[in-house]
Order: sequence, then structure tokens, then C-alpha cells
Amino acid sequence: MRQENVQIPEICPAPAKQRKKATSEEIAIEFTRKSIHLLIAFVPLLLSLSKPLTVSLLVAGTAAYAIFEQLRMKGIKIPLVSTLTAKATRLRDNGHFVTGPVTLGFGALLPILLFNPVSASIAIYILAFGDSFSSLVGKTVGRISLPLTRGKSVEGSLTCFIFSLIPAFLMSRRLGAALIIAAVSTLVEAAPTKDWDNILLPLSAGIAASLLGL
Repeated sequence: MRQENVQIPEICPAPAKQRKKATSEEIAIEFTRKSIHLLIAFVPLLLSLSKPLTVSLLVAGTAAYAIFEQLRMKGIKIPLVSTLTAKATRLRDNGHFVTGPVTLGFGALLPILLFNPVSASIAIYILAFGDSFSSLVGKTVGRISLPLTRGKSVEGSLTCFIFSLIPAFLMSRRLGAALIIAAVSTLVEAAPTKDWDNILLPLSAGIAASLLGL
């Protein structure tokens, strides 16, 4: 009996899910947001000079922004502050109180109050650089979606790991500890927590640094 050759179809792995490309408007907004966000990197320098002064400035700045933002929501514009806020507002936040600067202020303040200067500085640097550059890379070149993160990208998470590892190592001079802190920070940053990552990210990094004896 003649047998016919049966071709077995090749099973190809499904390609990684591609993220939706950000618009030029979204990228411009993100650059404005993260340019402001990066200013938090000056906090460790202030902390090295005076802890009471640093705490006072963070509290005063956060409170002032909250008041100005409430006034903006009522149609009362504050020169410079309201303009910057409007330019840095994500499309999803239009018409709403923009909480990002408030959570950012608390994200820098809480590590100072809870941890020693080294752990606090590591946490704040990771908030400034790890969070900022991961978001910028994710928006501009991020293409591979990270599962269960509601839009985060593999490229952005790798960037977060690198820019968390660098300050953690420079502050501690312990590669093993820096790798652990960077891994914890990357996992927290990838979680779909919206602006709350401004608080959760530095707290997790500070806790990790403290537990590792830094």
C-alpha cells in the first residue's frame, strides 16, 4: 500500500507582544515630566549638608504644590508652576488633580525619615534615575510588553535595573548588595501602580538597602 508523505507543520514560537507606539505628544509630555522628576537627585546633596533643612524644603515644596494645584483646578493659574504642570500632565490626567509631584515629594521625604543617610540616598537616587530613565526609554524605544504590568516594557525595566544598580553600587561599593537592590527596585517599578511608584519604589529600595546593612 502506497504511503503518502505527510508534512508536519513547523511550530514557531509566538512573537513577543508588541507595545503600542507612543505618540509624539506623549513623548514630549514624558520628557517634561521626567526633566522635573530628575531634580529630586539633588536631595541627597542637601541631605549631606543638613537633614532638618532638607526635610523642611521637601515638606514646604510639596505643600505649596498641592495648594497651587488646587487653585489651578479652580481656574486660578500660578505663574510658572501652573504652566509647567499643564505641560507635564499626562493625557489620562487632564481635568484631574495631578498627584505626581506630591507622591514624588513624599517619595524623597519618607526615606530620609525612615533610613540612615546612605540607604536614604540610594533610595532617592533610584527614584530619580531608575524611574526617570526607565520611563523615557519605555516611551521612546520600548517595544516588547512586559506581562502583567499594564503597558510597561522589557526595555524600560532593563533600563531601570541598570540605573538602579549604578547608584546603589557607587554608594555601597558592594556589587552583590547593589544587584539585589536593583532587582527589587526593578520589580517594584514594573508593577502597575501609576504615580504611587514614586513612593513604593524608594521605600522598597531603602528597605532592601537597610536589610543589607548599608
